[in-house]
Amino acid sequence: MSTAMPFDAGTTLLSDVTAAVKAAGATLRDRYTPHARGVSLDEVVGEIHANDDAVLDVLREPLLRARPGAQWAEDELAGGALPAGEWWVVDPAEGNINHVHGMEDWAVTATLVRDNQPVLTVVHLPLTGDTYTAVASGGARLNDRPLTVSAKNDLGAALTGTGQARPGEDERTFRRIGDSVTAMLVNGLVVRVSVPATMQLIHVAAGRMDAFWQFSDVRSGLVAGALLVSEAGGAVTDLTGRPWSTASRDFLAAAPGVHGAALEVLSPIA
Repeated sequence: MSTAMPFDAGTTLLSDVTAAVKAAGATLRDRYTPHARGVSLDEVVGEIHANDDAVLDVLREPLLRARPGAQWAEDELAGGALPAGEWWVVDPAEGNINHVHGMEDWAVTATLVRDNQPVLTVVHLPLTGDTYTAVASGGARLNDRPLTVSAKNDLGAALTGTGQARPGEDERTFRRIGDSVTAMLVNGLVVRVSVPATMQLIHVAAGRMDAFWQFSDVRSGLVAGALLVSEAGGAVTDLTGRPWSTASRDFLAAAPGVHGAALEVLSPIA
């Protein structure tokens, strides 16, 4: 991913977006229970949609006011390139399935995408109060602390991760995931397989994990983490090694010292 052109966020845009995402996070936190909600598939899906609707009611209008002229990407599970211009790509409950099942790995994310490159992002974790932010050519931060990716240069010592992007992926994608996990278990140290992508990518940006890959183009799960990792000094590409954008079919974000080795392992599977 290239962020060579600086993005002028002005003096208030990042603070306005952060305030909006935190307010939306409070709504999602209030809906959280430490036990699972829903038994049947219909009940679980209903809980997921209710979370999305409640958060979007709080989040949509402040973001559209904060950046007049930016458009709204409606489908959070959609992939592929967006039309030219600026778009808000939002996940009102990133890790919604975890939230509904009483788990703690979930967040609210809002990312401004310009011409298919993320240029500003806010990821808020309501249960901890932590907020991750990044602006193109402006660095990445956790609260007030700058983020830096891992200094590892040995894939054999690396903690890596992957996961599915959405329910109902095709069987070929599921087989790729399985094959890639096996390959990385052989060549790396430990592999985490979990959802959502953003909750693993913040660890890559913070240097806690060393690489994350995904066989998917779902924008909302990748744009925030892509910018955070890139601005923290990481490499963000597709699985052929080309710079990543929302038009890419797959994804790899890694510390520079292990990125090349991870590509060698994963590119034959992709």
